[in-house]
Amino acid sequence: MGLSVSLSNALSGMHTTQKGLEVLSRNVANAGTPGYHRQSVNIAEEMGNGSSAYARLASVDRAFTESLQRLYNQELSNIGNANVKADFLSRIETQLGKPGDDTSLNSLYQNFENAMQAMVTSPDDYTARSEVVSSAQLLASKLNSLTASVQGLRQEAENQISTHVTELNRSLQSLAKINNSLSDQTGDATSRAALLDERDRLVASISELIDTNVVYRPDDTVAIMTSTGLGLLDNGATVFEFQGVGGINAGSLSNIDDTKNGVGNLYATTPSGLRLDLVEQGIIQSGRLGGLLDLRDDLLVEMQGQLDEIASGLAQSLSTVTTEGTAIAGPPDGFSLDLANVQKGNDFTVSYTVNGTAQTVRVVRVDDPSKLPMDTTGPNGERVLGLDFSGGIGAVATALDAALGPAINVSSPGGTTLEIVDDGLGNTSDITGLSSRTTATGNQNGTLAISLFTDANNAGFTNSLDGDTQKLGFAGRININTAIVNDNSLLVKYDSGTSLGDPARAQHLLDGLQKSTFTATNATAADRGNFRLAGGVQNMISQMMNYQGNSITSANSNENAAALALEAVTIRTDAEYGVNVDEEMARLLELQNSYAASARIVSVVQELIDNLMNI
Repeated sequence: MGLSVSLSNALSGMHTTQKGLEVLSRNVANAGTPGYHRQSVNIAEEMGNGSSAYARLASVDRAFTESLQRLYNQELSNIGNANVKADFLSRIETQLGKPGDDTSLNSLYQNFENAMQAMVTSPDDYTARSEVVSSAQLLASKLNSLTASVQGLRQEAENQISTHVTELNRSLQSLAKINNSLSDQTGDATSRAALLDERDRLVASISELIDTNVVYRPDDTVAIMTSTGLGLLDNGATVFEFQGVGGINAGSLSNIDDTKNGVGNLYATTPSGLRLDLVEQGIIQSGRLGGLLDLRDDLLVEMQGQLDEIASGLAQSLSTVTTEGTAIAGPPDGFSLDLANVQKGNDFTVSYTVNGTAQTVRVVRVDDPSKLPMDTTGPNGERVLGLDFSGGIGAVATALDAALGPAINVSSPGGTTLEIVDDGLGNTSDITGLSSRTTATGNQNGTLAISLFTDANNAGFTNSLDGDTQKLGFAGRININTAIVNDNSLLVKYDSGTSLGDPARAQHLLDGLQKSTFTATNATAADRGNFRLAGGVQNMISQMMNYQGNSITSANSNENAAALALEAVTIRTDAEYGVNVDEEMARLLELQNSYAASARIVSVVQELIDNLMNI
């Protein structure tokens, strides 16, 4: 091998070593940089003239495993979803309190019931009556504050969705630019490696916000879609659009009907121009956006519904007046009932048998034509009919007669009286009961029931179904009857002549509180057990706190599981992609020795050439 070949090989070795040192210095400098992938030089052996061989830098390789990167992206979506849910629900836990805490809902209710019991014992004691009012105020205030917290979190979720949509659009646009740059194969290896690092950082940021399925192409560009198949990035980037609604309250609910929708809409427009409603079509399944949508539209709405059921039960247990029908001796046999006091949302129930089959129908006053016709099955299995009372009881009788069939005869003899009788001598039907449930309207009209808990502007709670329904958001509006606040003797004096020592009203109110039972209108979602509050007010409070406590515990467990899964994947990515400084220092010594050896060859060749020139 001639001197020129030796010199050429040595210079090639020095050049290759120099490139290795550059890569090593980048690795060490970025050892703590998030998203940086370790680089290494790939050296190839080349044959020169004759039988000589020399080293050549073939490429600069970047550590990357597609399957591992896919798993990492998936775990980022999971942790983003779990984090936001655990964060929001843990704040609700703080407001709700733990069972037995002095300020928890169940403790405040128990204080109220205890005060009611003390008033029954000493109805003429001003302090005992005052304690009932103050404990009722604390209970109502707790329901108000819990509603404010729930709706505040829903508003925060709405705001964060808007912020994340902006971030998502920015990341997708940046990633589209990275794709364009990567499609150009003429760039140097160092710049390309930096682009790939930035590509993976952007994909990770997108995955944290929304569930992703990433396709890594041979030219290093990526295509992204959601797990439901919506393309996020391919030939161009999908553009997300969030149309907020401003303030959110308990009545602001998600609805596919835009005229009824009360929350912000989230749309996506694909590069081809297709515009999709992401919420209506259930496209987003995970990531922070998926978690925020679940919180805003389901989890927090579900909790508000349970608070409203408790507030509704609390008001109705004290204000409901039950009136039994008067028997009609026949044949035909049946009952008559005066419906003069039936307000919107109040009802009457008729029980009967036809051919030996027992049936129960509950008729609710619904004057809102948009809610009619109403013929459903109630939570307790009874048939529920909604009828318009605004046209008089005669119209109610006609409608009910048609609904119950020929074996039952319904009529109105005049005024506000309704009569329901069987088929007489036909002997195929029997009327077994007729009663109404109305809301007390006065404080001293001889009725033991009284509206201690009222709606806004001191309105009685009748559970009206007209409009948005009175129950919706009632926990945020529930208040104390101002007349009772000003004169707590009304808790005892059910008419002007009642003695302060008469326990009749106090006992009636306590009985209503302890014995009234309710069944929530709506159950939770199927994936959360189809759970429905049922029982007395105290039972419903306990059920709600247990259910929400379990939901919070589940959210925290999911967050911990997602964090552990991400940690395990991160350990693998660190081992696969990360920079081990000790290994790099060892490599530095190897490169230094290699460079010194090549430099020595150059020096020796130089000496030989000088000697030859001097001959």
